[in-house]
Amino acid sequence: MSDWFASASSRINSVVEGIVAALMLSLVLDVWLGVIDRYYFHWQLPWPEVLARYLMIWAALLAVSSGIARRDHIGLTAFVMMLPIRLRRTLLIAMDVLALALFFYVAFFGISFVESGAPRQAMIFGASLAPFYAAIPVAAALSSVQLMLVLFRDLGTHIDEPPFAVKAEETL
Repeated sequence: MSDWFASASSRINSVVEGIVAALMLSLVLDVWLGVIDRYYFHWQLPWPEVLARYLMIWAALLAVSSGIARRDHIGLTAFVMMLPIRLRRTLLIAMDVLALALFFYVAFFGISFVESGAPRQAMIFGASLAPFYAAIPVAAALSSVQLMLVLFRDLGTHIDEPPFAVKAEETL
């Protein structure tokens, strides 16, 4: 069963990483367009800076779920590693459940945040702010899904056996 959770998490993460890569490429191209505009062509385009901000927000928030899938987020494990294995695993599962509750909370209340941005318009684009504000609940919901998958995949063993760790015999 653990393999199913690992496979599902990996597939979702591959899609998310592709989207984040596309967003980052768009961000780089947008910033370069702004630089070329400012210093060479003097078109005085008003939108590259604003678009860069929204692309960066979407990319950064979506990347959170990728960090969760890989268990790459920072953690202070010195105290946790001193605990007996059963207590350590229970504590790690409890921390995952607590983080899951936080992401559910952010996703739920993020929806009202998007709704509040729907009637507002981005001055430069003349479009609703809802798609830009949607980054918060979408990223939180995606992080919730990934956290549930890795919780069942690892069941508190991710410090003892990191999911993406390279074993010593594999490096030789």
